[in-house]
Amino acid sequence: MIIRWLGHASFLLESSGVKLLTDPFNDRIGYQPCSEKVDIATVSHEHWDHNAVDMLAGSPRVIRAPGVSEISGYTVRGIQSFHDKKQGQERGVNTMFKITAEGLDILHLGDLGQVLTAQQIKEIGKVDILLVPVGGCYTLDAADAHKVVEQLQPGIIIPMHFLTPHVSIRELAPVEAFTAKFSRVVKKPCLEISQTDMAAESRVIVLDYPY
Repeated sequence: MIIRWLGHASFLLESSGVKLLTDPFNDRIGYQPCSEKVDIATVSHEHWDHNAVDMLAGSPRVIRAPGVSEISGYTVRGIQSFHDKKQGQERGVNTMFKITAEGLDILHLGDLGQVLTAQQIKEIGKVDILLVPVGGCYTLDAADAHKVVEQLQPGIIIPMHFLTPHVSIRELAPVEAFTAKFSRVVKKPCLEISQTDMAAESRVIVLDYPY
């Protein structure tokens, strides 16, 4: 599997030639929108910087709610959560997506704004690769993101939704506030991984913005 970070909360996953995109954005966010044709798109919540499916090439299958979908070798499980610490009273609901392919369990937290409950942890189950927001302001901050990591104990952690020179939301915190909490951090242009590679990989991987 190949995992690329396109900026903000958007990742492009490719397995056996089938492409899945998380949380597509439009160009207002400052990053370059995905120009590749994708087969599947997940939308964690209905904010403009996460739901721009109208910008996507082709006619991808869009998943935007809790439930289980089996599509072209992917199993996608949506799990309800909240965008804030007040059970959605401030920013509404958020759907976390557990994406399984090639024997790998990847969890995209979307704009999660709460530390997980015991029921959510049970529903999520095993996580090999965690895609976690760390920039605060609208999502988990570095401290709460670290708590969620401790709750789930993933093999690999990939931060997202943080301050960069490109992003138009300047209130976000930089990724270093999160990565400083870990002893093993590497940067990569993308992640190419199989189930057998998991044990050898570093714990935190910061993916480069490709443009």
